[in-house]
Amino acid sequence: MQFLKALWALAGTAICCFLIFVIHSQFLKEGQLAAGTCEIVTLDRDSSQPRRTIARQTARCACKKGQIAGTTRARPACVDARIIKTKQWCEMLPCLEGEGCDLLINRSGWTCTQPGGRIKTTTLGQSQSIHGSYVHPNFGLLT
Repeated sequence: MQFLKALWALAGTAICCFLIFVIHSQFLKEGQLAAGTCEIVTLDRDSSQPRRTIARQTARCACKKGQIAGTTRARPACVDARIIKTKQWCEMLPCLEGEGCDLLINRSGWTCTQPGGRIKTTTLGQSQSIHGSYVHPNFGLLT
């Protein structure tokens, strides 16, 4: 009889734990990002000028301690906060595979040079911190 009561208690505990897990994972899906991940919130492109496209994107990131929102392989990513503070942009590997990275003279951004000579210039506007999310409201892309 004691064994049966213990078995029912164990089964009840397992069901409660499972329900808590399901509810928690559902909340993560509905608005919270997993730690160390980013998502693009807005992306606007302006191609009104010949041979030039300006893109502005806003990203939302949930970075771990010591990290901050940045760019890796042309995508928003959590990077070492030291890179952002020192403006050593190329250390976060912002360019695509096979492209060369160079800092702009005033350290306001970087250029990615493709093997064919095409250059993409990225500059950063004012950055804002909103509820622990680091947002880059102004990624300018010159192609």
